[in-house]
Amino acid sequence: MSDYIEIRPFTADFKSNWNQFLSNSRIDSFLLNRDFMEYHSDRFEDASLLIYRKGKLDAIVPANKKDDQFFTHQGLTYGGIILSKNTAATDVLLYFEAMNAYLKEQGITQVIYKSIPFIYHKYFAEEDRYALFRLGAQRIACNLSSTIDLKRQIPFIESRKSGLRKAKANALTFEETTEFDSFWTVLEDNLKHTHGAKPVHTAQEMALLHSRFPKQISCFVVKNEDQILGGTVIFIMDQVVHVQYISANLEGKNLGALDLLFDYLIHEKYAHSGHLFFDFGQSTEQQGHFLNENLIFQKEGFGGRGVNYEIYQYAL
Repeated sequence: MSDYIEIRPFTADFKSNWNQFLSNSRIDSFLLNRDFMEYHSDRFEDASLLIYRKGKLDAIVPANKKDDQFFTHQGLTYGGIILSKNTAATDVLLYFEAMNAYLKEQGITQVIYKSIPFIYHKYFAEEDRYALFRLGAQRIACNLSSTIDLKRQIPFIESRKSGLRKAKANALTFEETTEFDSFWTVLEDNLKHTHGAKPVHTAQEMALLHSRFPKQISCFVVKNEDQILGGTVIFIMDQVVHVQYISANLEGKNLGALDLLFDYLIHEKYAHSGHLFFDFGQSTEQQGHFLNENLIFQKEGFGGRGVNYEIYQYAL
């Protein structure tokens, strides 16, 4: 095995190799690009890996470590091993074997593995789940997202249609903006009063990420005259449009602000854009043991249906 498989730790020298490999891999997500990952590099000890087969880069693993644990990756919604289009299943088993041997040498005793949901697969890529099964990995989290198949949409339920009619009757408008602060005021107030929480990103961090990925990150707001009632931040991949943040104030909720906005995004802007999926994100907490029924009701009302974001754990 050691004659032709080599595990190398990621360093800044490999940044261009990493990003180029990602763009040609089976996975469709700019969140795994180093320019995205490194916006919060001060919060995590990077432990990303590059896997070479016969001298050629054939897989990458976005990861961080904490004490004796290896995560793929604590700062990302998903991660895991990212494969080339030509990697065989037998190779993946060998890559896990080589990676685990390397991690043992580094003093790692436990791996926490976030798998990548199928909607982000440009080519089928679930060999890692088979390898995890072979390793006896335990599924420790199953978070439920709501996703629309843009080619086979389910109609809005009546309450969403009613909200849309109300928004139009009140002459609400929407627009795309790069002024993230304006939406963040609504977002932060809503999260604070509803969940006692804060957004994962600050407005400044999102503005920084937008400067790095101007075509992949968009913010839309809904207004009543000049007052912002709500909005959304979306991450745009080649085949997935992912809702990163969605929020409305009380007036926005009462006037159907988000119904107006998502009617436009789902039925107009991205209906025939070539994208395959519109993903609203997770409605679960506590590793999936708690389902926010009000939140998922809203997403299912737009036609979203279940896609799992799974996390596995195994000992070395």
